[in-house]
Amino acid sequence: MRKRVLQSGLIALGLFWLTSAGVLVAPAEETISFRRDVAPILVDNCLPCHGAKKAESGYRVDTYERLMAEGDSGAAGFVPKDTDGSEAFRRMVSDDPAERMPWEADPLPPEKIEIVRRWIEQGARYDGEDPKALLTSIIPPPVYPKGPEKYAFPVPVTALAWNADGNELYSSGYHEICVWNPVDGALLRRIENVPQRTMALALSPDGQLLAVGGGSPGRLGEVRIYETGSGQLERVLVSTTDVVLDVAFSPKGDRLAVAGADNILRIIEVATGKEILTITSHSDWVTAVAWNQDGTQLASASRDKTAKVFDVEKGELLVTYSGHNQPVRGVAFHPDGKQVYSSGADNKIHRWNIADGKKAAEASLGGEVYRLVVCGDMLVATSADRTARLYKLDNLEQIRSLSGHGDWVLSAAAHSASRRLATGAFNGEVRVWNLDNGELVKSFVASPGL
Repeated sequence: MRKRVLQSGLIALGLFWLTSAGVLVAPAEETISFRRDVAPILVDNCLPCHGAKKAESGYRVDTYERLMAEGDSGAAGFVPKDTDGSEAFRRMVSDDPAERMPWEADPLPPEKIEIVRRWIEQGARYDGEDPKALLTSIIPPPVYPKGPEKYAFPVPVTALAWNADGNELYSSGYHEICVWNPVDGALLRRIENVPQRTMALALSPDGQLLAVGGGSPGRLGEVRIYETGSGQLERVLVSTTDVVLDVAFSPKGDRLAVAGADNILRIIEVATGKEILTITSHSDWVTAVAWNQDGTQLASASRDKTAKVFDVEKGELLVTYSGHNQPVRGVAFHPDGKQVYSSGADNKIHRWNIADGKKAAEASLGGEVYRLVVCGDMLVATSADRTARLYKLDNLEQIRSLSGHGDWVLSAAAHSASRRLATGAFNGEVRVWNLDNGELVKSFVASPGL
């Protein structure tokens, strides 16, 4: 009887287990998962200062292999079963603000310190497939909070896209994509579980999938694929170490080009998520990307003051254009596939030849030129001069200027069948235009509740 009472009391307290042999034992400590528990802590708190672009003290934590290695101090970041010998952990728990990590930030919460400590004591094991894989690619995809029910202030419209029928307009929001009626500006629905910032939207050629590129600058970049009808998340296609700035489906819809602030241009197989090609030719943010009409070439723009064209099949660089001498923001192919348009901080659009990289024409605007969109026989350009402008493709002669925005015009999307153009500004305003005559169809603030 006393034995049964003792057993019941101990089980109720959760302190010990009683084996069939009547021996008291402590319960097994829960195994800490590197992917689930540790990697997110490192990505959130350590990666900004210890990644590929910025490796303070010669130490990096962007992969398991690197975080286990030595930095400039000669001490290993993490040593299995040795917290005292793990230099990165020693700095996490240091009382000296001059050496405590993260530097010039609040100390890690005790519960996170405890997770890292237990992981080291359990052997600092890796439970992913490839120790060389980026931490951002192995952690379970985060579930994001909903966007505000009512926005307290407008958010910049950094990305726009039409649905296939032209009766719905997608716009970037805060942790969401908002879907609007372009005729009356009514909010139709909201797509949830979206990264904090959306920088790019692209619709698949069959109209079934919406690619959303964005993330949290300096920490995490993602491309998420949503089903357009239901708005349900299909899958997370890409995870990177910095925010994704542009995405573009190939003409057949089987591949997705991804441009990011990690300086990398990626081509992903949509069906499998396999990274087909990784291009590291740019030395700064890759700000925009575009396919030619048959999907054999890819053009890119970069903050490194160049635009480039690549042979996708061979993975070869065909030409580098350096005529802007300023960061390049937008890029688009001429329909003939022989020329490319690029734009940027020199307040100009350039048209140049792929064959020899020489400029063929240019057009000047009153501010930085952000987005270039080809629609039929016209080129659309958005600018910090608060306009969107339409140009003839072959000579860059201006057709008309669409004015009325009260702030920088950051984004644009054209729907060829309905002859409609949507433009989005820094102050949150979306304007829908008639491409044929330049008349304003509708203007609204793309922030629910405002």
